[in-house]
Amino acid sequence: MIYAAITAALAAGDRLRHAFGSELAATEHTAHDVKLVADKECQDLIYGILLQHHPDSACLGEEGDIGKPGAPIEWIVDPIDGTMNLAHNIPHFCVSIAARDAATQKIVLGVIYDPMRDELFTAVRGSGAWLNGQPIQVSRRDKLSDAVVAVGFAKSQDSIDHCLKLYAVYGNQAKKLRAMGSAALDLAYVAAGRLDAYIEQGVNLWDIAAGWVLVEEAGGVMEIEQKIKGKYKVCASSGRIDYPLK
Repeated sequence: MIYAAITAALAAGDRLRHAFGSELAATEHTAHDVKLVADKECQDLIYGILLQHHPDSACLGEEGDIGKPGAPIEWIVDPIDGTMNLAHNIPHFCVSIAARDAATQKIVLGVIYDPMRDELFTAVRGSGAWLNGQPIQVSRRDKLSDAVVAVGFAKSQDSIDHCLKLYAVYGNQAKKLRAMGSAALDLAYVAAGRLDAYIEQGVNLWDIAAGWVLVEEAGGVMEIEQKIKGKYKVCASSGRIDYPLK
């Protein structure tokens, strides 16, 4: 399965890399988000490759679901994580693909591909986490005062208010704060030891599924709470530092 996920991520990433810097058509604008035609195009490309290799699977994603109902394997896809960055020509976005065992609901593999840096993060449950074929591990820093923490801003007023409280706390206690606009890459960076933690109040499963297994296979900890249907509160970290507000 990992071969199919990598193949699909690289194909979609290549399309996005070539589209970067051009005028990208939007299908929807909201107060805090944008939908691009490229979202649907890349998801269709990914679904096609995954189902070609595994026709008895199902695909679940931001732009709709297809595949065999009741399939033993469910692909969870975010074709562009960081769409707003891409729309504004900020080169920080990725393709995120995970596979979940339908019976156990466990994420069994994850692939995150950053096409602008040509960085491919991969993990298979029980086999470690990798960046471009090299093993990665979470940060070994053990003091909050040394930590670089990413805090994601969700779109509801409650979550925005809570994020501002997080900034007030960690702006004083952590080494640095970051808000980079891609949950999947934040999780990949935690897995690679670049970030010490990623804290978010309201993300979708497709934003975090691939990064979930990456962080755990790199030796980190994922604290996840489903707040409402389809929305998750997340704190991903090395497990070496206590984060008093999440």
